[in-house]
Amino acid sequence: MELFAIENWPLTLICAAMIVAAAIDGWKLKVPNWLTFPMVLSGWALGLCYNFGILDGAEHGGIGASLIGTFIGMMLLMPIYAIGGMGAGDVKMQMGFGAWIGAFYGYSKGSWIIVFSFCIAAVVGGILALLMMAWRGNVKRNLENTRSILRDWVSSASVGDIADKAAIRKPTLQLLPYGIPLCIGAVGYVFYYVNYLQP
Repeated sequence: MELFAIENWPLTLICAAMIVAAAIDGWKLKVPNWLTFPMVLSGWALGLCYNFGILDGAEHGGIGASLIGTFIGMMLLMPIYAIGGMGAGDVKMQMGFGAWIGAFYGYSKGSWIIVFSFCIAAVVGGILALLMMAWRGNVKRNLENTRSILRDWVSSASVGDIADKAAIRKPTLQLLPYGIPLCIGAVGYVFYYVNYLQP
């Protein structure tokens, strides 16, 4: 498997970090700062290493691409976080992934990998949420909550108002450790890209 080739060691490391983050999120429903902050900072450090020639960077990005990847990772999840749909740890986890992918692949390739990984995570998250609701037998209540959330998006005056209503509703919601779908999207798409799409 090419993902584990020596020249792809940054991809192996960030995939391992995503797996650890997902396991902790599944266990504690929280991705800790002691993991997410180093993911982001080390991604920036990787970019700097390419910029300064410490690592062979002819085909890679640098700190600029790493910062852009971090920003894309944050912006993809910020709307969901802003209304209380996920925790800050999930956002920082995705930012760390973006930092490493941007540093390794550069702006153009890296941006698409981050976006496609998120799209896969959104689909996987939706499927997991439906399975969890069916397993626990509370599909009707969760569908009512979904209708309320959509109604809030249309009728509320601000994002803060939506977040306040979401906080009131949170005890009745089915909590999903979103680090798991983020991990599946990231690791799955990176594996697919390296083995089937990467020239």
